[in-house]
Amino acid sequence: MMIEPFTLEGEFVRLEPLRFDHLPALIEIGLDESLWKWTANVVTNEADLERYVREALAMQAAGTALPFVTIEKSSGTIVGSTRFGNIDPTNRKAEIGWTWINPKWQRSRINTEAKLLMLTHAFETWKYIRVELKTEANNEKSRNAISRIGGVEEGTMRHHMITESGRFRDSVYFSIIDTEWDAVKQGLLAKLEAV
Repeated sequence: MMIEPFTLEGEFVRLEPLRFDHLPALIEIGLDESLWKWTANVVTNEADLERYVREALAMQAAGTALPFVTIEKSSGTIVGSTRFGNIDPTNRKAEIGWTWINPKWQRSRINTEAKLLMLTHAFETWKYIRVELKTEANNEKSRNAISRIGGVEEGTMRHHMITESGRFRDSVYFSIIDTEWDAVKQGLLAKLEAV
């Protein structure tokens, strides 16, 4: 199966394929240091964010990732980025991650609906059997958010990555599998209604 870029659209958010010309808008909202504290990337200036975008697009060209810009629909404002990564059609699985949203739009419907759109695509369009999510072991906020959307914690991979800063990162893996999808979907829809 060939993985081609596509747009996902909900009531509150639109996920558009990342393009290099999105960089100026990403720079406007993506240099807050809190966004990058627990990531493997070092992003402190425009050049770092440009490198981040180029690497995401290179992964897309290699067929292993589909990066998106996250757009708040009512204003048309780019508020962050996310992606499918480690796409594995043979084993019918992918990872959702590399997600960051400017603090002004955190704790809103945006991330919940973005995850709903991506998971729906993975399970209902691609017919995948597994979606993985991972985060830095020390990132309690992210761990709680993944659990809240229905991710099942599988374990910690110690010294899983060496970050760009040289820090050894332990990564906590979560997954959602196809037999859990209906319940996870209903939970996400309820969360969107409750906000």
